[in-house]
Amino acid sequence: MSTPSPSDQVPVCWDGGDPVSIAVGTPWLTAAQMLGHTIPTGCLYGSCGACEIEVNGHVVRACVSSVCGSQGALKVESATDPYW
Repeated sequence: MSTPSPSDQVPVCWDGGDPVSIAVGTPWLTAAQMLGHTIPTGCLYGSCGACEIEVNGHVVRACVSSVCGSQGALKVESATDPYW
């Protein structure tokens, strides 16, 4: 297995924090854990919506998606749902 090159990395700013380079293709749940964040989960199939986060203003279900390539930093906001 080869080490990702810098071009395979994207800066991720989580909840306004400093950008941290994360490998493209890393599952969002793994990226969150690497950065010390917890994303609530429910079904782990993308159906329930418990794991929703916002990436550059778009809602993403973290349990079924991964970090994508970007021209700039990906800005991630944790969702706040009083039911989860």
